[in-house]
Amino acid sequence: MLDYGQNPQAACDAPRWRFNEGLSINVEASMRPDTIDGLRALGHQIGDIHDSYQDFGAGQFIWRLGNPSEEGYVAASDPRRDGAAVGY
Repeated sequence: MLDYGQNPQAACDAPRWRFNEGLSINVEASMRPDTIDGLRALGHQIGDIHDSYQDFGAGQFIWRLGNPSEEGYVAASDPRRDGAAVGY
């Protein structure tokens, strides 16, 4: 969210990766091919994970937009799990 100026839902939806050991990493199947090619060019050994439900964790975000009484909050729910971003 901070590095790329993403809103919470965009950050939550973004493809994930996992370090194994050495130069071995796993990436979600939704990772962009040019990103994977760039990682391979750096010497990484890439393993695809097609079922990211158990392998990459999940997140539920609540982001405060400054003064909550004036600006409120933004919420996000991870598509890898059941859940919803709900407020009242």
